[in-house]
Amino acid sequence: MTLNLRLAEESDRPALRALFLAVRRDTYIWQAPASFELADFDAQTEGERLFAAFDGNGRVAGFLSLWEPDRFIHHLYVGRPWQRRGVGQALLRALPGWPATRYRLKCLRLNAGALAFYRTCGFAAIGSGVSEDGEYVLLESGLAPAA
Repeated sequence: MTLNLRLAEESDRPALRALFLAVRRDTYIWQAPASFELADFDAQTEGERLFAAFDGNGRVAGFLSLWEPDRFIHHLYVGRPWQRRGVGQALLRALPGWPATRYRLKCLRLNAGALAFYRTCGFAAIGSGVSEDGEYVLLESGLAPAA
């Protein structure tokens, strides 16, 4: 599969919003689908650096949002047609200094697929907590060998 990765542009926002909404509704089945809104994307990525992946036809396949001051990966979402095809790993590799630079993220415990993905990418648990969305695991890259 051909992928084009670049920093997101303002013109990408409508497609990124739609992907964010669709993946959240598909993935977080323990939450009411109506609790997610298109406008959530803008509120939750404000001030963050957005990396976007596009397929060979120019359709958005996924994105990663990074809060740079803390090297915190706030969101990494891949659309259903592109899941398990290397898009998430490509987005991680696009991060500045990857894999030597350590990054952190929170992943909901109920999101078993994402937890397995991050462990495969060399993330290890360094803590845990509870948010309004449920229990999460705090993960950091570079602490476990990538599979």
